[in-house]
Amino acid sequence: MLEVWRGGLLESTHLGHAVICDAKGVVEAWGNPDAIAFPRSSCKMVQALPLLETGAAAARGLTDAHLALACASHGGMGIHTSLAGRWIADLGLLESDLRCGAHDPYDKTESNRLIRADEKPCQLHNNCSGKHSGFLTVTQHLKAGPEYTEIDHPLQKAIRAATEEVADETVAGWGIDGCSAPNFAMSLGGMARAMARFATAREGHGARESAMHRLTRAMATNPEYVAGEGRASTELMRAMEGRVAVKSGAEGYFVAILPEKGLGIALKVLDGGDRASEAAIVALLARTGVLDPKHPTAVEWMTPPQRNRRGTLTGFQRLPPGFPG
Repeated sequence: MLEVWRGGLLESTHLGHAVICDAKGVVEAWGNPDAIAFPRSSCKMVQALPLLETGAAAARGLTDAHLALACASHGGMGIHTSLAGRWIADLGLLESDLRCGAHDPYDKTESNRLIRADEKPCQLHNNCSGKHSGFLTVTQHLKAGPEYTEIDHPLQKAIRAATEEVADETVAGWGIDGCSAPNFAMSLGGMARAMARFATAREGHGARESAMHRLTRAMATNPEYVAGEGRASTELMRAMEGRVAVKSGAEGYFVAILPEKGLGIALKVLDGGDRASEAAIVALLARTGVLDPKHPTAVEWMTPPQRNRRGTLTGFQRLPPGFPG
């Protein structure tokens, strides 16, 4: 999927699988579309389906910003932590009711603020705090128990059912994600099918389609909540001006929802490298015609020059022959 060159020699190669699907099935594939992988955070829009389908979002009057944050791997910026904090407070709950754990914010400004103030990060800084705020909203709406990350919790049962329905396959297994929630493994083709279903969903055509349509719109039109400044997902959605929703996942996973084309994309870089998954998703967005490969943002994430600490040009990365063709 990606080559990195230095001094006229090939230094690194990133391998992977990628699939483009429409409503009928696979349109194009590279590698093995039946390869099984954990989608990690790329599937957050699927995990958010019960938030809308149960009526919990409507009951709480959640905005598109809330829904974008529910699908986010955010950077812990002020706009992220403040919205998540208000969301939890509006539920009458505390930060301690979250089950995602705390980690240092990805956002350097907020990280530096915490250092200067001699404060430790809290769970609101966790990149998944929006998803977990959504989980708590559903849990409260269903009057279910507080341990919503347990595999046999009603919420996780609903997420598993939704996952299998939109992917049109039985999940291959499950593991515990970095935020303690279950993550369901499936084929790359299954995940691309799921994204194609999001892409073709229409508002007013049942609870499932309406939920998929609104989540896609919320992500595409509120990109600052989905990741944050300087992050690929946010910058790419801005470059496509709200027409496409994209979402990264840990370990080299990336998906895209293309409503105008009725297409879904899923890819997995085998070594888990972000630079390759980011370059590959840009290449596939360009191939489908929704992103100009010469757009500055596309160049930044697909084929940036390699420079050392002094700014000297040392090499380059490029798409290898045959990908994406």
